[in-house]
Amino acid sequence: VPFFSQMDDQLLDAICERLVSSLNIKNTYILREGDPVNEMLFIIRGKLESSTTNGGRSGFFNSIMLGPSDFCGEELLTWALLPTSSLNLPLSTRTVRALDEVEAFALRADDLKFVANQFKRLHSKKLQHTFRFYSHQWRTWAACFIQAAWRRHKKRKLARDLEMHENLFYMSEDASSSDALLIDVAGGGGYDGGYGEIVIDPSLEGSNNLPHLDLGATILASRFAANTRRGVNQKIKGTDHIEEKVRLPKILKPDEPDFSLDLQEEE
Repeated sequence: VPFFSQMDDQLLDAICERLVSSLNIKNTYILREGDPVNEMLFIIRGKLESSTTNGGRSGFFNSIMLGPSDFCGEELLTWALLPTSSLNLPLSTRTVRALDEVEAFALRADDLKFVANQFKRLHSKKLQHTFRFYSHQWRTWAACFIQAAWRRHKKRKLARDLEMHENLFYMSEDASSSDALLIDVAGGGGYDGGYGEIVIDPSLEGSNNLPHLDLGATILASRFAANTRRGVNQKIKGTDHIEEKVRLPKILKPDEPDFSLDLQEEE
């Protein structure tokens, strides 16, 4: 078991003294999701299926295969390492079923509690990292975390691209509207866009009029474009708000086992 590679001989001897053999026939349910975990199992021979629905979450299912050198029931180790462990055993986050005859060693709750006190003397981060790497509960959480981060990235990128394309579209529309407005105003007409009426004095006809016409039309077109973009942005934010309400709950991060050195015990 790779998890044992970070332990010294004294600790390994303490574990071996408390291990008991376990033999499970095909289709035996070793653990069920939501049931108390009373032992941690280290597999020697055989294959098992470990699956979870994340507490009955709709549309969520994760299944992996366990074989020799793997372990299950790691919730019990996290529970045993807590300084204020309750009398109630932890609940299993996975359902484990034997696919054929499985031979393993089991470390029961009371024995694991004793061994866990020895873990605190290691003062090694390597054991914590090794536990995370081989823990299927941590692997499932990490996979879901990465997938959720990727979906958020894709969603933000899509929203930015959509906003950019819509801005380009409305800018081209605004340019066309400005040209039409200039033609209309230059022809002696008027325009009322809700920001005040632009009317050309018939007595003012000449080339000196054109700069004033360009400025008035540009201001009007800019206001129209700003209102249009504001409406688009509010629509995107409104969609995000709705999606946040219907978003499925996230998978919970597993509890962190404490392998740190207990300084008070040393004193």
